[in-house]
Amino acid sequence: MLRRATLAVVVTLALCTASEAVTAQGAPDRTALLTQARAERSAGHRVEALAHCQEVLARWPNDRNAQVLTIQLLSELGGAARAEELAAKLSPPFSPAEREQLQTDYASHEVRWAKGIPADATHPYADGDKAVADIERIADDSAAPTDVRRRAQLDLLVALDQGDRAREALAEYTQLKQEGVQLPAYVENAAADAMMQEHRPREAIALYEDSIRQDPDPYLPGDVDPRVGLASAYFDAGRTRESLAMIDKLAADEPRWLHSPGVRGAKQDARKLDADSTDIQLHEDAGELQSAYERLTAMCAEAPGNADLRRQLAMTELARGWPRRAVDTLKITATLEDEHDASANLDDAEVRRAAYDYAGTQAALDQAQQQADRSGRVEDALAAWDRQRGWQLDLTHDNGWGNSPDYGDRDQETLATLASPLIDNHWRVLALARASSAALPEGHVARDRGGLGLQGFVPHLSFYVQALPSADHYVRRTDFEAGFNWAISDRWSWSSDWASAGADIPLRAQYYGITGKTFSTAAQWRASELTSARLALYRDRFTDGNVRKGWLGDFVQRLHTGPNLSLDGGVEIGGSTNSETNRPYFNPARDRSYAITGVMQNVLNQYDDRIWNQRFEFAVGRYEERNFASGWMASARYGQVFQAHAGLRFGWGVSWHWQPYDGRHESRVVLDVSMHWGE
Repeated sequence: MLRRATLAVVVTLALCTASEAVTAQGAPDRTALLTQARAERSAGHRVEALAHCQEVLARWPNDRNAQVLTIQLLSELGGAARAEELAAKLSPPFSPAEREQLQTDYASHEVRWAKGIPADATHPYADGDKAVADIERIADDSAAPTDVRRRAQLDLLVALDQGDRAREALAEYTQLKQEGVQLPAYVENAAADAMMQEHRPREAIALYEDSIRQDPDPYLPGDVDPRVGLASAYFDAGRTRESLAMIDKLAADEPRWLHSPGVRGAKQDARKLDADSTDIQLHEDAGELQSAYERLTAMCAEAPGNADLRRQLAMTELARGWPRRAVDTLKITATLEDEHDASANLDDAEVRRAAYDYAGTQAALDQAQQQADRSGRVEDALAAWDRQRGWQLDLTHDNGWGNSPDYGDRDQETLATLASPLIDNHWRVLALARASSAALPEGHVARDRGGLGLQGFVPHLSFYVQALPSADHYVRRTDFEAGFNWAISDRWSWSSDWASAGADIPLRAQYYGITGKTFSTAAQWRASELTSARLALYRDRFTDGNVRKGWLGDFVQRLHTGPNLSLDGGVEIGGSTNSETNRPYFNPARDRSYAITGVMQNVLNQYDDRIWNQRFEFAVGRYEERNFASGWMASARYGQVFQAHAGLRFGWGVSWHWQPYDGRHESRVVLDVSMHWGE
């Protein structure tokens, strides 16, 4: 229907133009009209040229020159199907070369038509695959003229990229470059898009930049602005400042409405929406979640029926820690669409995965794969899901030096956890190993344990049980542990952990054969990534009869957010009591502390999914212990995390702690390293 409507508009404009020409100039002869038509076509004024042809045919219906020129103009204007119908009736018929050119025009327009909304959202590649097949026939036809075959090769690259066949598109690109072909701008843009799908942003940047040199702004209303793609490529290549500066300028400069000469009213500028949407997404990816959310909320209020904007809003809500709100937004979005497409199912899968609804995640991903299995976004989502539901390995190791009463002159701790792939979308089997030791003044002490556990997931709740028999000779006691983490709502969560011979018992107590049962529980209120508060309570019952009770509260507020940079400040207060004193480990009768805290983190370097972050933490405050003078305490840590690729991270850090124990300041330095493999 859209193609017929477009053709009708073109013909109507041509007839109106012809009528005006006759009125203004009288009735010129046939040769003059055809000469004018050819001149207008050469100047790129195809509608005006078509008007002159229509005038000729109105007076001389069998004029073959006018018929041929009309067919060529219709084909060039997008009426390729109608052009082929007229060509079939032409007598004498087109030559093979002319017919080949007509078929090439039709195939090129098929590529453009395939960019529209598919007739069936669940089969988005049908039109594109037909266009590819038609173009390939022309490109492989050895009898076709060289220029026709070359044009078909260029159009084939565009069609392959458009049909999410990026690898095939890049194979065509490589062949064309080997042949020394200078690619036009529109083909370079398609090749750059294929590069982006294959996670090769540096090569995409070179193509985008060259296409812009060939074909600079301004662009036609129906064309995609390549600078939007270039901004995304800059971002993925780690050139964040250039990316945001470019997309900010595009979003600011692009007009909201387009006014056509001689036409009353205006139509919305699709490129403005594209620039705004990309601008918001890149700022969100740089960590500026609040501003992205506020802009999307305003845009959704202005255009409540835009499903794409609402899906983007849902993903921003998820990024801010509001999975339930994201679900509600996606439900609203579903009412705006006739049926879910692959993008909708991918968003649905992402929200479900964050809420531990793994069965729903699998179902949504299966649906997306059926609909658009060649999509780069679908492939990335499936790869991420395979990593998450597969094996998970975590290793951490700490080395400490100092003279604290609980850790001695030197201590170390190693933790290793291997989690099995997901079982029935709800369970994982865990293999755990822990090894801790310290060089105390009394001598060496160790706490070594290893065992098995079971981890479970239901929507918004994770829990675990595990048993770790002792492997040392200090306290031969199996540690049974259990715990859960429940997201009660988007703002509130509750977690608890219990152990029969907990790792929180000081190593000095272990040296004397003392262990104990530990229990801790915490409630957290989290408004968003900007503000949170937490209160934790704990109770440890030692086997020597001592009972330790304590609490710790903190409040954290975002102080600054910039591209790939955040600064948080907060306060932390806590205290504890022990029922018994004069034990061989540090156990004050009563103590309390308060501190001002801060965290700064930013991205040092990024290229696609390879990310290098740094984080600096500090705390400064006072510590008070009954029967001893109060004193200052401080701590600081600097650390980095390097993600070599998606699913593999390495971390390291060094920290310093300074605090009074029984009235005497003691310090400790810790070096920590970590590794995670999985998702």
